[in-house]
Amino acid sequence: MKTLIKNIKEIIGLSNNQKSYIKKGKKLKLIESIKDGWILIEDNIIVDYGSMDNWNGVEDWNNLEIIDAENGIVLPTWCDSHTHIVYAGSRENEFVDRINGLSYEEIAERGGGILNSAKLLSKTDEKTIYQQSANRVEKVIKYGTGALEIKSGYGLNIKDEIKMLQIIQELKNNFPIQIKSTFLGAHAVPKNLTKEQYISNIINDMLPEINKQKLADYIDVFCDKGFFNPEETERILEAGKKYGLQPKIHANELDYSGGIQIGVKMNALTVDHLEFTSNKEIEILKKSSTIPTLLPGTAFFLGLKYPPARKIVDSGLPIALATDFN
Repeated sequence: MKTLIKNIKEIIGLSNNQKSYIKKGKKLKLIESIKDGWILIEDNIIVDYGSMDNWNGVEDWNNLEIIDAENGIVLPTWCDSHTHIVYAGSRENEFVDRINGLSYEEIAERGGGILNSAKLLSKTDEKTIYQQSANRVEKVIKYGTGALEIKSGYGLNIKDEIKMLQIIQELKNNFPIQIKSTFLGAHAVPKNLTKEQYISNIINDMLPEINKQKLADYIDVFCDKGFFNPEETERILEAGKKYGLQPKIHANELDYSGGIQIGVKMNALTVDHLEFTSNKEIEILKKSSTIPTLLPGTAFFLGLKYPPARKIVDSGLPIALATDFN
């Protein structure tokens, strides 16, 4: 099936001589557009576009739907590349701890934060979690989201991590937007295991089962102060790569953790958060294809300092922005 959209006043984000879809540095200030444009879609993929003055007309009318934009504007949907949209319940009671001055790490040490979410998810049935998550996906689509990454990481055991990933798979099957699934077993360490025991569980139990069921596109690790160090992160990511999972990393949210360095070393698609990013880390990123991803909503919500976005952009690097919906 083909769809032709014609008489578009302006197509935002494209140009007739575009060579790359990754913008860097000063080019991030530029919003390219095609005025008086058309777009041809075939099997839900944009196969051609341009200005009406270089449109050759329709050669084959079979299985063709024509949409007249009537001088309307076409712009890209939001690509939200870092979310935790599958979860149960709420951690709103932790605001009292924050008001009383406790840090993110201190709340986590007391069993709050990620461990609190893991406890809530474990005792909530799959159908309820799916419905809550589906309601969130419907909402973000209405806000303009057209592609979505969703992480596991509130399971922290094989049963509940698989449960999360199966719910993400169900969302993939039931919604029209593209959804990518990320295995984030290494989000925290459950209270009943040592870190080494849990890493062994991730590598020897979780990853083979996830691969068997084909439940993930990427693998992620929370490489930061109080969570997983660079050496542990590398072991987990190496294990994931053996199953074809491309790395993404939570890095440098809480301290200079070495997460950016290990992300570049492991050829991670992205390193995310980056509240603690020095000139040294920026230079390392400039020599790689790894994309810095910033989550300013997290810094605002947790009262953290913001990542040095302007310094990163001015250095000539690209930037991705995501919500961290959780």
